[in-house]
Amino acid sequence: MYEILVYLFENCERNDLIHDSVQVAKKLSAAGFEESDISEALDWMEGLSPRKEPIGLPDVQQTFRAYSQTEIEKIGTAGRGLLIGLESAGILSSEARELAIDRALAAADNNLSVEQMKLIVLMVLWSEHAPFSQLIAEELLTDTGSRVPS
Repeated sequence: MYEILVYLFENCERNDLIHDSVQVAKKLSAAGFEESDISEALDWMEGLSPRKEPIGLPDVQQTFRAYSQTEIEKIGTAGRGLLIGLESAGILSSEARELAIDRALAAADNNLSVEQMKLIVLMVLWSEHAPFSQLIAEELLTDTGSRVPS
């Protein structure tokens, strides 16, 4: 699924995913991805759809986020550190953090690596049309071992 997410980020417009998932699936199939992986990735991406009403969470500087045991086990220490760091830097809003946590919990893997969390955060920011620099995108996509998190 993560390879597909990277491919979508690099090769598709967000509006394509919202308006024509059938065409995106065809494009992914033509790029050589398997149907089961395409289906899993597109289902996961549906969870990024914009909410009709904002959650209205308080500012990160004024609150503390406690994680459930399930979140702790799935996201891990490094992933939670990533979220806290991005929030502290003003890159990730409280709402985006919650969406990233939701999408992390929706991922098939049990213990997500920090590279997987980076990609999830990148997709959340991308889906929300959040302003972020190319440097942030490159940092979130960069893994010391490979281009795509496993």
